[in-house]
Amino acid sequence: MVIVGVILAGGRSSRLGGGDKGLRSIGGRPILARIVERLTPQVEGVLLNANGDPERFAMLGLEVVPDSVPDLPGPLAGVLAGLERAAALGADAVLTVPCDAPFLPLDLGQRLEAAGRFAVVEGGDGRLHPTFGLWPVDRRTALREAVAGGARRIGKWMAEAGAVVVRFDDEAGFFNVNAAADLAAAEAIAVRLD
Repeated sequence: MVIVGVILAGGRSSRLGGGDKGLRSIGGRPILARIVERLTPQVEGVLLNANGDPERFAMLGLEVVPDSVPDLPGPLAGVLAGLERAAALGADAVLTVPCDAPFLPLDLGQRLEAAGRFAVVEGGDGRLHPTFGLWPVDRRTALREAVAGGARRIGKWMAEAGAVVVRFDDEAGFFNVNAAADLAAAEAIAVRLD
């Protein structure tokens, strides 16, 4: 199965004061650079879903794919944009990760693919991490219809669409930077993992 990675960076980052969360530094490196390093070996290529001027991400050397629906309706729109571009590239599926999770598991793609073509992550605490998922490109039409119909909650849509849940006990792998305090916590994790 040909899998393309899609980093979801289309949000507004309001809890972190705006701007691009993925361009914030941890251990002297942008969060997105850390994500690309961990995601690239797991997939056939990496796309970045982001809106606005793509030049701000030029240093990453990634194709930037904006939402294909208006009004920034959330991460489902980013998944849809990734699925549509991946289909055009001849891929079978996309592996999605958020732009604010610098320590994503190195075996994420392998474990989700082993579970099935449509899968979502559950952390060791029993909480879903729906932006970490494996999505077959043939779900793009149903997803486009759902987004057009007002669907916004990624976890809800995945559950209703029958995604397999894969449990991971590595909580650091799903740590995400949402607020200023999270940056300090991420620095501590980076010291431990780097």
